[in-house]
Amino acid sequence: QVQLVESGGGLVQTGGSLRLSCAASERTSSTITMGWFRQAPGKEREFVTSITWSLGRTFYADSVKGRFTISRDTAKDTVYLQMHNLEPEDTAVYYCYTDLSKSGRYWGQGTQVTVSS
Repeated sequence: QVQLVESGGGLVQTGGSLRLSCAASERTSSTITMGWFRQAPGKEREFVTSITWSLGRTFYADSVKGRFTISRDTAKDTVYLQMHNLEPEDTAVYYCYTDLSKSGRYWGQGTQVTVSS
C-alpha cells in the first residue's frame, strides 16, 4: 500500500511563500495523477491542484491560479506545490493525494499551512 509523506508546511505572513513536498513511499507504474486538496477549519475539503503523471498536465482551482504551481519529479515519485503571494484565506491543512489505476486514491496525513495577516 502506497504511503504519502508530506513536508514543508508552516507559518508565513501574508504575501509570503511556501513549498510543499509529497513523496510516495514506493515506486508504482500505475500512477495517474497526484495533487493537493486543502481543508480549512469548519469547511469541506476542497481541490487545489493536480498534475497528470505521464504528461504533466496541470489543473488549478480558480482561487490559486497564478499564485500556486504544481510540479513533479517522476524519478523521485514526488510532487511539489510552490505557493506564492499567500493570503490568510489559504490557511488550511493541505493533503496530498495520488490516484493509481490499479488501486484507487491514497491520501497523505496532511500538513498545516498558516498565513498570518
